[in-house]
Amino acid sequence: MTKVDYGKLKKDCFINQVEKEHFALRIKVVGGQLEAKKLKKVYEIAEEFGRGYVHMTSRQSIEIPFISLKDIAAVKKEMETSGLERSLCGPTVRTITACQGKKVCTKGLIDTTALAEEFDERYYSKELPHKFKLGITGCRNNCLKAEENDLGVKGGVKVNWHDSDCSFCGLCEKACPSKAIEVDKKSKRLTFNEENCINCGRCVKACPTNAWEGKEGFILYFGGLFGNKIAIGKQVLPILFNKEDVHKVVEATLSFFVKNGKKSERFRNTVDRVGWGLLENAVNEALQEY
Repeated sequence: MTKVDYGKLKKDCFINQVEKEHFALRIKVVGGQLEAKKLKKVYEIAEEFGRGYVHMTSRQSIEIPFISLKDIAAVKKEMETSGLERSLCGPTVRTITACQGKKVCTKGLIDTTALAEEFDERYYSKELPHKFKLGITGCRNNCLKAEENDLGVKGGVKVNWHDSDCSFCGLCEKACPSKAIEVDKKSKRLTFNEENCINCGRCVKACPTNAWEGKEGFILYFGGLFGNKIAIGKQVLPILFNKEDVHKVVEATLSFFVKNGKKSERFRNTVDRVGWGLLENAVNEALQEY
């Protein structure tokens, strides 16, 4: 009897199940989006080689369970002809997750889809000491939970108020979830406590006179974990406005992990061990390079 190399199969994203002769195939989905024609092929594979259903993973991938060992070669061929890709397992940058962002969602502040595609092209499959998760969420509603990722990106807005255009109606105060704005309608006075601002941009959207303006940007969080150990990612940089600066920081972070991480050590554990100051220095140096 031929010995099954479960490690190799897992690397190919055929993950062994309780039933030893069956595997769950994990399919790559970038930013939560998959073309309808590819989705049709997923359906066909699940019908022919699985048990007629799929599982949606917590990170927006699709799994087809109950693929028989004897059918794996045929499934691979079906995928190749349709353009479907297997996802990745192991110590690499995993599939990039993202919400729909400002092109679809009325709350969205950044183009999450475009950034997810760029992340996929630049960082996906990069080998590291341990798996590394990148997630992108379009606004403070945080549907993709940026702080739970090894490196998470959240859309934000840097706001500025122009008193000459303000009618002091108070709508911005009502819209502000962090109570950073106070409006005295009688004396026509507005107080903006910028320290309390969470960069949600709701004041900009609520203002009927355009007295509030906003500059869209990216808020980055480092070292999130949501597994055996739970840790909330930390914001160690101010909001960034240049997308290439975001890429500089991501590249510096991955290089930091390669340099300082131990085999099978998650990124958060690496930073906790070597010190957050070292990471802050690394990402700030990357931003200062021309």
